[in-house]
Amino acid sequence: MSLMKKFLKNESGATAIEYGLIAGLIAVVIIGAVTTLGTKVAGQFNTIAGNL
Repeated sequence: MSLMKKFLKNESGATAIEYGLIAGLIAVVIIGAVTTLGTKVAGQFNTIAGNL
């Protein structure tokens, strides 16, 4: 029974999963921001090139 209690109290695996989920969420946010920013920057460059 004490082995089961030790297993249930061990939270190191849960912590690693939480860090993985946080890293994944940050990656999704960065990809979205870069995609949006890249589109806007490309539009600005096309406008400048057209004016030149």
